[in-house]
Amino acid sequence: MPRTLWVLVIGMIINVTGSSFLWPLNTIYIHDQLGKSLTVAGFVLMLNSGASVIGNLVGGTLFDKVGGYKSILIGILISMVAIGGLVFFNEWPYYVLLLIVVGFGSGIVFPAMYAMAGSVWPEGGRKAFNAMYVGSNVGVALGAALGGYVASYSFQYVFTANAVLYIFFLLLAVFGYRSIKVDQSSQQNVLEQKKTIKNYTKLTALLIVSIGYLLCWLAYSQWASTIASHTQGLGISMKQYSLLWTINGLLIVLGQPLVSALVRFFAKTLKSQIVIGIIIFIVSFVVVLNTTQFTGFIIAMVILTIGEMFVWPAVPTIANDLAPKGREGFYQGIVNSMATGGRMLGPVVGGILVDFHGMSMLYGVLIVLLAISVVTTLLYDRKLKQNITKEETVVVTGS
Repeated sequence: MPRTLWVLVIGMIINVTGSSFLWPLNTIYIHDQLGKSLTVAGFVLMLNSGASVIGNLVGGTLFDKVGGYKSILIGILISMVAIGGLVFFNEWPYYVLLLIVVGFGSGIVFPAMYAMAGSVWPEGGRKAFNAMYVGSNVGVALGAALGGYVASYSFQYVFTANAVLYIFFLLLAVFGYRSIKVDQSSQQNVLEQKKTIKNYTKLTALLIVSIGYLLCWLAYSQWASTIASHTQGLGISMKQYSLLWTINGLLIVLGQPLVSALVRFFAKTLKSQIVIGIIIFIVSFVVVLNTTQFTGFIIAMVILTIGEMFVWPAVPTIANDLAPKGREGFYQGIVNSMATGGRMLGPVVGGILVDFHGMSMLYGVLIVLLAISVVTTLLYDRKLKQNITKEETVVVTGS
């Protein structure tokens, strides 16, 4: 793996460690500390994620126009201002306003980092995105493990720790990312690629697979929203809840050799890799539907983690493969926007379903949505294959 990719992975670890001090505890903080309903908490997280969706698109476009270094720097600075504000202003409604700004800033950072990773190691294929995925989950493990422990003393310390880690991320970006050179031949003006982007089949394929990606994230986000609050109602402590995310992160890091072997033998294509992962997601929600004990949640989290190890790295890889030259950032922005859209809708949909119909109804709806995502994954490349077949036919006929 190139040294430049290692620097990006380290940055991802620091970035996600900081955010993981807060994001798994957002619903608990809004519901328990600020005294708002789960529906209101879901709406607040929707606003945060909505700002992140906009940030994703801005970040991807900025990458194509000004490069990864400047894009990441802009995102970090915006987030730092808001996170610094949370240290001093974390009551209602200031918490909501600053959380929205944090979402926009972090949204700019992620597609730029993924696009840069694909550019500095194009021959690595899915390995570059898998490395970034592993790095983000090392951050989740560290942040969640420390966040729950720190929050049990004071949420004020959580905000402060988040701010300190963002300062480290800024320093790494300033001194580490400036020297990273992205292939300038890929940074062409869109107007210079009329032939490349005239056919929108690849973009359509990406949007179809991204719809399934959004639904997967909508289901997954329940673990940081409705399920988080549900565990508190069952008498599971914040330390125990945070341990679930620590298990998630550690399993992702330590389980890579096993999952890599499974992918080689059972998932020959990215499509099959995603479908297998989604089916594993469904199994995890069936388990959590039938448990009220902490051990049951551990088992469900382990199963969920195995599923995400199949799905999450595969979709950015598909985006990178489909992207025309000079549009890598934009395509990564779409993928990240869909993921963020799932995280945006998840807390709201989950909060409304739980408030009015209970947890059992929520799990049933999630299983149906995941089944739909299997269908979108199976169908996303149908037109691509048809176009390839037509082109081959034309070539044979012409010869």
